Amino acid sequence: MKISDAVKYIGVDDKNIDLFESQYVVPEGVSYNSYLILDEKVALMDTVDSRKTAEWEQNLMEALESRKVDYLVVQHLEPDHAGSIQRAMELFPEMTLVGNAKTFNMFPQFFDIDLTDRTLTVQEGDSLSLGSHTLNFYMAPMVHWPEVMVTYESSEKILFSADGFGKFGALDYDDPEGWACEARRYYFNIVGKYGAPVQALLKKAAGLDIQKICPLHGPVLDENLEYYINTYNTWSSYQPEDKGVLVAYASIHGNTGKAAERFAEMLRAKGVEKVVVSDLAREDMAEVIEDAFRYDRMVLASASYDGGVFPCMQDFLHHLQSKAYQNRTVGIIENGSWGPTAGRSMKGILETMKNVTIVDPMVTIRSTMKESDVSAFEALADAIAKA
Repeated sequence: MKISDAVKYIGVDDKNIDLFESQYVVPEGVSYNSYLILDEKVALMDTVDSRKTAEWEQNLMEALESRKVDYLVVQHLEPDHAGSIQRAMELFPEMTLVGNAKTFNMFPQFFDIDLTDRTLTVQEGDSLSLGSHTLNFYMAPMVHWPEVMVTYESSEKILFSADGFGKFGALDYDDPEGWACEARRYYFNIVGKYGAPVQALLKKAAGLDIQKICPLHGPVLDENLEYYINTYNTWSSYQPEDKGVLVAYASIHGNTGKAAERFAEMLRAKGVEKVVVSDLAREDMAEVIEDAFRYDRMVLASASYDGGVFPCMQDFLHHLQSKAYQNRTVGIIENGSWGPTAGRSMKGILETMKNVTIVDPMVTIRSTMKESDVSAFEALADAIAKA
């Protein structure tokens, strides 16, 4: 991947990983991005996961063409980006590590390396000249770790954005759904809780003339940057991206699922723009969370279980709660054969979330949906369709 004559891509694809961060399925792999800036001084922008150190080292040495690295800019200490720092320090014993105070406070937690006379600590707005290229540093705490910073190279107008604007998928994967699908799943599941820090970073970026964005995962962005930045603004302000309804259900023997599917057909018949139905017991939880944030409305349908709610629904709501789900309209359908409790449990969790409107009526079925239940379903469908 060519960035410019002076800025080289030296990252690697990982197609053998089963779970990113041990929880997110990545069937199309993931990229660990690292960049090299060749000038009077040479700067290395982050490293890669230790799983791919050997391949990354080969890319690095080929790009250097016998030169040495003067600076290693550590924007993020998470192991998928810092995993090859020790190898870089072995290769270039005179190399200086560039980071902020939090970077070097956290560094001993990951590495047993003597950093004496090997660090340059930068603060907000500091700059580092490489010759014709100048690196400008901006702190981005909690996007999504406290030590994160981003770097703006002013001569070529490149923003090295750390985990910001990243996505799942190896670089050679041509996603038929485009950038936003896997970028959205990545954002809401990994960064989603930290909307306010992302908003703060976007305000800083608004003052920069950015022509390219180089993230630590996914493709370099160099066209239609307004689209990516506006999309991040929507996501980080917790506003719906599209009008539509996610119907998420948790069904033990299939009866709640059948009721959810029938309810979805009612919504479609009433002209709802987009209706997505998800089985929480079987579908990728991260994708369902992505859809919950994407659409402006959601309906939860769950069986009761052990005096509460079926576990996969409780897990789903816990994830939404931890990712700061807000500013949405939600409907509730519960099922209980002898003592329905799912509705009360779901409502209690939803009420802890900011600006979540729970619409009436809450619909209760007992074991199976019957024709006598249709009027209540229709009433809920009307309320959701008009919301």
